[in-house]
Amino acid sequence: MALLSLMGTLPHVSAPTKAVVLLVALAASAAACGGNAPTIVASHSPSPSVQASPSTQASASPSAQASSTPQPQPVTGAYALLVGNQATTSYTVSLIGIDGKVAATVQASTPAQVSCANAAAALVSLPVSASNSRAYFMDAQGVIRFLAPNGDTGRATSVPAPTASRRSMFAVSPDDQRIAVIVDDFTSAGAATRLYVEDLNGGGNHLDLFSQSGAYTLWPVGWHGTNNLIVAKVASCTQGGGPFCCGPLELHVIDPATATRRFTIGNSPSCVIAGSPSPAGAVCESTSNFMQATVLNWTAGTVRSLALNGPTFAYLAPSSGMVAMVDNNGTSFTIGAATISGMFACGWIDDGHVISGGDAQHQPRVATVTTGAVVPVAAQGDCGGRLPGGL
Repeated sequence: MALLSLMGTLPHVSAPTKAVVLLVALAASAAACGGNAPTIVASHSPSPSVQASPSTQASASPSAQASSTPQPQPVTGAYALLVGNQATTSYTVSLIGIDGKVAATVQASTPAQVSCANAAAALVSLPVSASNSRAYFMDAQGVIRFLAPNGDTGRATSVPAPTASRRSMFAVSPDDQRIAVIVDDFTSAGAATRLYVEDLNGGGNHLDLFSQSGAYTLWPVGWHGTNNLIVAKVASCTQGGGPFCCGPLELHVIDPATATRRFTIGNSPSCVIAGSPSPAGAVCESTSNFMQATVLNWTAGTVRSLALNGPTFAYLAPSSGMVAMVDNNGTSFTIGAATISGMFACGWIDDGHVISGGDAQHQPRVATVTTGAVVPVAAQGDCGGRLPGGL
């Protein structure tokens, strides 16, 4: 997954900061990102801009992989993916177990910061994705490498290199076979968006699926199985703040061979995505009063409604149906779990554990939801997803 998750699907500020920003700026940002904003890119189903057939025009295919490259191995447990600060020249990717221990970590050069022709900040997702066996991450040259919990690492493929006005974002399928790539070229008017899907190994079976320009773009969030690609509708640029103006507004379940939209999760004018999705679906939050949320499955069915006390991040557990709700006080849960004051979760590891992001001043932590027990994590960064990574 991707995601998010997002996998990394919310604005890139550290978890302790997110909750504070949420209450200060959310009300103003909702109008900017959902209520009255014109829908340009993602208001309709992505449809092929060219015939969706295999092409030899791979955007940035890798050379043949060496025979010694480690093969993907299914994970035997669950891991959180923490992604380091994107404002420095290099960043870390770390896999964290449910015990809070760092299973594996690696460092990469950070992709160039992007802007909308210096008129506004360009909105991009974290440069990571997760399959069911590996975390994938992009460096400053557009090379995508992998990291497994056992420490295996190597080169997977490459995508169009990031620049001050271009960013490639990607999502690897759960079985490590396919990669969906969105390439955004940013201008003062928004972004020119291009979506393609190809084989992860070698870049074969390349499909150019969708292209359009405007004030909204798409992020590749992850895969639901191997035949449903999840993309998020997102504003291309921002000059303001507020978490819900700068992350996914709604999620689209599309066919990875044709870009035909199958389902829409959430609704950007009225119920925006409130947290990174999971294999069980996602939560959207009402923009009218921020007192109501809806849990949705991957066929856009309503699972349940939630009453909220105000603006809240909401993360759906992988399979249990429990929701973690994060506000300025900490993290609470819908049923059968303790409230954890001062711990600002940014994602689930498995159905029994959540993780918070952080930096040198606010150490990330893993919490057991049934007891509220918390352990520190010897790594830094924001939540970028989990392994296994399928949605």
